[in-house]
Amino acid sequence: MSINKLISVCAVATAVCACSTPKTDEWFVSHNGNMPSNERIEQIAKGDSQEKVRRLLGSPSSVVSLDRNTWIYMSSDVKKVAFLKPEEVDRDVLTIRFDDQGTVTAIERMNKDDGREIKVSSDATEAPGEQIGFFRKYFGGVGQYNPFGGMGGGNAL
Repeated sequence: MSINKLISVCAVATAVCACSTPKTDEWFVSHNGNMPSNERIEQIAKGDSQEKVRRLLGSPSSVVSLDRNTWIYMSSDVKKVAFLKPEEVDRDVLTIRFDDQGTVTAIERMNKDDGREIKVSSDATEAPGEQIGFFRKYFGGVGQYNPFGGMGGGNAL
């Protein structure tokens, strides 16, 4: 076989392998989260109790830490191919808010199109308290390490 034929066969093989079909794209998509089915979500209405929501939808993906009355169910599909940056293909977020009596007050559903990019700030906030100087920071622990628990404590080796 001549070198030209070998190069041609390799080029055709590479082109065929590079073409992707929807079926082969599914191989690289991973599903994350626990979004309940649409049928179960439709059974939830304003005024329902937290217990009914938990029974129908299961435990939430997250409970907002500052407001224990907000439950979030979410899922996402992420496509990852080899060393390339992962790409979020789909996202689904369901937020259910309860009042202080534990009944549903709001149901909100969002998808990837409703989201937006948030730029993370690189600013630093100073913590109140004592400012540690250079020598104390780097030499403050010298002589304080004692692996045997202290001298004269009755510990025999």
